[in-house]
Amino acid sequence: MAMVVDDTIIPELDFSSYTTTTTTSEDDYVCTWNDWSPVVDWEELSGGYDNFHDLIESMMDDNAELQGLSCNSVSSTDMMVIEEHMEMNSSSSGSDGGIDDFKGLRLVHLLMAAAEALTGVNKSRELARVILVRLKELVSPTDGSNMERLAAHFTDALQGLLDGACGLHNKHTLTNGPHHHHRDDHHPTDVLAAFQLLQDMSPYVKFGHFTANQAILEAVAHDRRVHIVDHDIMEGIQWASLMQALVSRKDGPPAPHLRITAISRGGSCRRSIGTVQETGRRLVAFAASIGQPFSFHQCRLDSDETFRPSVLKLVKGEALVFNCMLHLPHFNYRTPESVTSFLSGAKTLNPRLVTLVEEEVGPRSEGGFMGRFMDSLHHYSAMYDSLEAGFPMQGRARALVERVFFGPRIAGSLARIYRARGEEESCSWGEWLSAVGFHPIKISFANHCQAKLLLGLFNDGYMGEELANNRLVLGWKSRRLLSVSVWTSSDFDL
Repeated sequence: MAMVVDDTIIPELDFSSYTTTTTTSEDDYVCTWNDWSPVVDWEELSGGYDNFHDLIESMMDDNAELQGLSCNSVSSTDMMVIEEHMEMNSSSSGSDGGIDDFKGLRLVHLLMAAAEALTGVNKSRELARVILVRLKELVSPTDGSNMERLAAHFTDALQGLLDGACGLHNKHTLTNGPHHHHRDDHHPTDVLAAFQLLQDMSPYVKFGHFTANQAILEAVAHDRRVHIVDHDIMEGIQWASLMQALVSRKDGPPAPHLRITAISRGGSCRRSIGTVQETGRRLVAFAASIGQPFSFHQCRLDSDETFRPSVLKLVKGEALVFNCMLHLPHFNYRTPESVTSFLSGAKTLNPRLVTLVEEEVGPRSEGGFMGRFMDSLHHYSAMYDSLEAGFPMQGRARALVERVFFGPRIAGSLARIYRARGEEESCSWGEWLSAVGFHPIKISFANHCQAKLLLGLFNDGYMGEELANNRLVLGWKSRRLLSVSVWTSSDFDL
């Protein structure tokens, strides 16, 4: 697929096989989602590319879905936004809506009271403990309304803080709650199943991947060799869709040789290194299956997760791209020092392009811990509501996604802002890039259109907006969730 703008052919990502049931009525579901089981046989996925190809195809759009379609901040301390959000979510709940609203507001106030008892001027550990005991009697991470399940994860996170379990680098110090687990503690089957469900249930993952990939396609349209350095490659799904776009373009030069260098965490983290190697094997097999010239390398960080640009193998004539996906729901947390090291290293190598995905958070300089706590509660409330609005009948599927991804993120986020007393970050990473000399690249018309087409496949509560010309933002109703921005070094003018 390609788009012509001002007589210039711009390559686009081909959503050739992605299908969605977001617009399907309950009676039309082929799969009975209420009976869905997380026990999925993914054994072949790690051994060959056939099942991996199926997973990749879940990222792509069904051409039939696109026929006829064309492209023509809220204060974190304001309780009104939480109440308004809950009212919108329960507007269709019938006669029980008032009861749900009352219980939801009660849970919000109890969570606020527990957080205040932990961090406020008049701290009281005993009061916090009593409130958390009461909360645990009222909520479950697997049953009840969105607010009840969300409150269960926040309750576990606050319990961890109360017990002194708020270390950043020891994942097990964040798991004192009876229901909470780190995502790495889950069986790989559950993690992969939850990841695929998250892709199907929301545009969070695809929005970041597709927007970044479209910018890369446009920046390297005439290059014969492309080298991408990926900060956190995870399952490698992003690059499968890019490969398909490179080999399917009908105009311009043949598909370039694509080289990906994936970052491996340093120290004794053999599991991370092994996971990256497995991702590399899958990508190599997939590239071979579609005829994409491809090579894969790893770059191991130092034990303190410092990135040293000198360890990269650079080839003269390659278009160098740095890709930095941060804080997507399924991604592991990386420390600010690790991200700074990676982006600073990128600057020294003068890359053609830097693509950045980051979570949208509320005002960073207001409210201390309580302000950041309420902003986090609002953020995840929006995410929970968006999943339920699009897939109201898929309770078990949502519960798996929440348990594997959202619960750990909530616990980790609260632990970090607790340690930093609500002042973890002073600016966004996009602002940081601008401050150190990177130049913004305007988001293209084709990229705008692609984002609109993607969001059109999901619930109409999702919104896309452009900020500062080089940044596309994904939101749910009034809440901004994540943004994608595109940058270049000072020596390039794209």
